[in-house]
Amino acid sequence: MKNQNTHTSAHNASAPASGAPSVHGTALSHGASSDFKKNSQRTDPNRTTARNTSAHNTTTASGAHDATAPRTRVSRASQSDQPAGAELLEALGTTISPDLLVQALTHRSFAHEHPGVPHYERLEFLGDAVLELVATETLFARHPDKSEGELAKMRARAVSEDSLSAIAKKKLHVGPYILLGHGESEQGGAEKNSILCDIVESLIGATFLEHGIDEARAVVHRLIDETLDEVATEGPALDWKTSLTVKAHKLGKGEPVYHMEVSGPEYAQVFTARVSLGEDGTVIGEGRGSSKRKAQLAAAEAGWKTLG
Repeated sequence: MKNQNTHTSAHNASAPASGAPSVHGTALSHGASSDFKKNSQRTDPNRTTARNTSAHNTTTASGAHDATAPRTRVSRASQSDQPAGAELLEALGTTISPDLLVQALTHRSFAHEHPGVPHYERLEFLGDAVLELVATETLFARHPDKSEGELAKMRARAVSEDSLSAIAKKKLHVGPYILLGHGESEQGGAEKNSILCDIVESLIGATFLEHGIDEARAVVHRLIDETLDEVATEGPALDWKTSLTVKAHKLGKGEPVYHMEVSGPEYAQVFTARVSLGEDGTVIGEGRGSSKRKAQLAAAEAGWKTLG
């Protein structure tokens, strides 16, 4: 356990002496969360309030400030004049109570290092369901001419890991707030698409839990409406694998067959996919990605374009 004057890096959460979580890079602990609670509960999307924590003062578990602590590199959250979490809540367009917000930002790896601290996975489970409901009802209402299959592809694209992680990075800028264990932090967990996607869903889940479906629906629309508009115009890009299969059938060719290779260390594997049609064996597309699925989608896109 770190003592009260020990700082962690900007991509890891400092652990107060009590073992309670702190918001990543913001010196926020449960023991020192009174300011955060007071400010974040009243955060308005159109108004911000001054925060009491400075970039070079460490807030200890008891709530006291240690002005003698060494200066460290801190995140954008602690450099601002807003209370911890205010920028994130402003981007969401809602309020979330401090304890629930901290849980929504806590990765399993941090909870493992701090027994008894709840992580975000239950909130993620809830948020995933809310997100899918809102995306479904929106697409259903906007596209009365689309078939079930077309709507399903559009929804899958809109709520995919790639789409949600982009929202986490570009709209919420949530990376500096995520509470990660030391190992996960060293492996760049705050930039991993899978974790960023989970965080978006957990924040939606927290909003639903605290405010109900109407507020959660508003947050979802704020986050994904642009994406829902985009997917309506993507055509074959909605699902390159299906699009390749359909085109191959139209041309009288065999089923796509994907051949996989994996390289790199376990924590940063690179997947390579090559696609051929039927028993021909001739590679018509190749793709790489951080997962098997991404590599196959990239290969399918290349193959689809090869077929003309």
